Amino acid sequence: MQKIQNPKSEIRNLRTAVVGVGSLGQHHARNYAEIANLGETKFIGVADSTEENARRIAEKNNCDYFTDWTDLLDKVDAVSIVTPTETHCEIACAFLEKGVNVLVEKPFAKTLAEADLMIAAAQKSGARLMVGHLERFNPAMVALRPHVDRPLYFEIHRVSPFPNRSLDVDVVLDVMIHDLDAIQWLVGENVKVSEIHAVGIPVISDKVDAANARIEFENGAVANITASRIGTEKIRKTRFYQANSYVVLDYATKFASVTSLAPNAIHPLLGISVNRLEIVDVEPLRAEIEAFLDCVINNKTPPITAEDGKRALSLALGVLDKIEMHRSRLNV
Repeated sequence: MQKIQNPKSEIRNLRTAVVGVGSLGQHHARNYAEIANLGETKFIGVADSTEENARRIAEKNNCDYFTDWTDLLDKVDAVSIVTPTETHCEIACAFLEKGVNVLVEKPFAKTLAEADLMIAAAQKSGARLMVGHLERFNPAMVALRPHVDRPLYFEIHRVSPFPNRSLDVDVVLDVMIHDLDAIQWLVGENVKVSEIHAVGIPVISDKVDAANARIEFENGAVANITASRIGTEKIRKTRFYQANSYVVLDYATKFASVTSLAPNAIHPLLGISVNRLEIVDVEPLRAEIEAFLDCVINNKTPPITAEDGKRALSLALGVLDKIEMHRSRLNV
């Protein structure tokens, strides 16, 4: 791991914690503990409303545990919030108002109004606020990003078996939002969405379990995204076309390739070049947390800002609006 600490930084022994240590939060805790073991930071503890769960994760990571997250407000400098989406605003704002830096998992908030409250709290205190769109740190995406040049058409599939965990959101806010964030990032953060078409249905829960969205951008780029959490296999693939190349990205296998024509080929069929990109295999969550700590310690802008999180949330809510319109016609 690269050193997080900048010798010129005045911050030493940054105190960290995790609020919510369920299926994902426990991995936040593990990574913070491992970083603390390197002497970079001090891992204070975990908070979870289920005492047995909090105690178990704390024992694994040699830290304190709390059942009331407010007990951490005056004990930490940086915190990950990995709780149900409906609680993000309350918890994040409380820490931000205390000047505590916050990494909040996606989706950023339940509503755009709540997102604005969180952004305002961060601006008022000066604390860093970062959103955990994990796929930006996938090694395949990291390798691919420098090769992206004006994507024109995306075909994206994100399918998984039904998750063995509580579901507080539908498939759009649960998993499709990864790709909604990615396409806006790749097309360009200043390129606006011009049209949304979407369909989706509940299958084995009372929320939308499978959905398809077609996103059109003002510059002409189009993305077709399918997301499902009732599949029999796990698929996390993105394919897109640029003016002179075809790109394949597989998040699950950490694979990325760029296929293009050799510029001086005598015949197109003789000039096909497939460039399988070299991948530096790291745990995406570890990279995300290190990036968060780096921006706190060295006074940097987070690599995924609150505005980025709000932008992805806004698009996801737009997709859900279109789905609801379609469901009313289907009467499902």
